[in-house]
Amino acid sequence: MPVDNPAFDLDQVRRHCARCDLRDLCLPAGLDAADVERVDDIVADRTSLATGSTLYHAGSPFRALYVIKTGSLKTQAVSEGGELQILGFHLPGEIMGFDALAGERHQCSAEALEASSVCRLPYAELERICAAVPGLQRQFMRLVSREMGDDHDHMAMMGRNQAIARLALFLHSMSKRQTRLGRSADQLTLTMSRADLANYLGLVLETVSRLFGRLQEMGLIEVRRREIKILDREGLKSVGEC
Repeated sequence: MPVDNPAFDLDQVRRHCARCDLRDLCLPAGLDAADVERVDDIVADRTSLATGSTLYHAGSPFRALYVIKTGSLKTQAVSEGGELQILGFHLPGEIMGFDALAGERHQCSAEALEASSVCRLPYAELERICAAVPGLQRQFMRLVSREMGDDHDHMAMMGRNQAIARLALFLHSMSKRQTRLGRSADQLTLTMSRADLANYLGLVLETVSRLFGRLQEMGLIEVRRREIKILDREGLKSVGEC
């Protein structure tokens, strides 16, 4: 069941943006204490998601944006031909739901890859506060731009003819996003399945498995199931640019 629900009770659940570890990646970044409190006031709730549960479905009404607090999620859609397409993987501090900004309904669905939690921001309230707080409006546009940058990275990756270049670019991109979170750039935990990753890269599962082995043989990474240790970031980047 999707958790999208317009009703909330601020007296029951408060999020306290000012004390959040992800504050500098999210909407409060760069705001003074008073404006951060105003953002805190519109956070409807913090929702916990079990692995495999759905945050919102394609076609569901657009009511809110979601900030990932913990865990990770994937977005996916069904093509006109009926094929499932993985659109992206999303990490803490990233905002989900932008796909519905141009209309009134979500264009894709969002599913938890692991136990996760999100903060829900009712969009009508967010618009109202953005109009009153110019700094928040600017930060919101920066976050939209960041999402567009991530989409551009994906398009650049899919434009690579060599399959190994796609995987190398993906790992390099994940490394950069880890750095954004203040985590090690060289230690990755891939919470998505290999099948989902293959779908996202436009490859078959067997190819992805073989390419992980090849990158390891080249001395660029070390693979331990879902744990990936990057041994040579520059080398990985070079392979991605082939």
